[in-house]
Amino acid sequence: MKLVVFAASSSSKSINKMLVSYAASLVEAEETEVLDLREYELPLFSIDKEEELGKPELARKFLDKIGSADRLIISFAEHNGNYSAAYKNLFDWCTRSNPKVYQNKPTLLLSTSPGGRGASTVLGIAEAALPRFDCDIRATLSVPSFTENFDTEEGKISNPEIQDQLEAAIKLLLA
Repeated sequence: MKLVVFAASSSSKSINKMLVSYAASLVEAEETEVLDLREYELPLFSIDKEEELGKPELARKFLDKIGSADRLIISFAEHNGNYSAAYKNLFDWCTRSNPKVYQNKPTLLLSTSPGGRGASTVLGIAEAALPRFDCDIRATLSVPSFTENFDTEEGKISNPEIQDQLEAAIKLLLA
């Protein structure tokens, strides 16, 4: 099984990347690939840019990475109650090549933030929207108060209840 994971953030210090990388470490997979959205930065999407540039190679490469996966884990950063601009822009470019961006891959959706809601607003948006783009959502989990529930030095969840919830979500992903 090949597992592809990414944080829907372009921050080099992304707490969502820490979370998704940790979640990936709990999955027994022959191959795990952690994507970095900074490697897929594209001009701001618009019809004018699409007419000028066509379908960018980076969007195709990202779609190919999704296509190569047997399972996906995505952790969403929340920027003002919505997707990060980096994720949304890449996603918009990808939909122009293939509206079925997630190619019916079984997917675990995560989110976290420093606040008590754990980016649950953007997780709800993703949970409602991604099935329209052929995402087979198997489970979701929001991790609130990241710094209180995740040991950044150890690189793992420190809250036993949240750890149990994550392990249950991974079981659903793999079922």
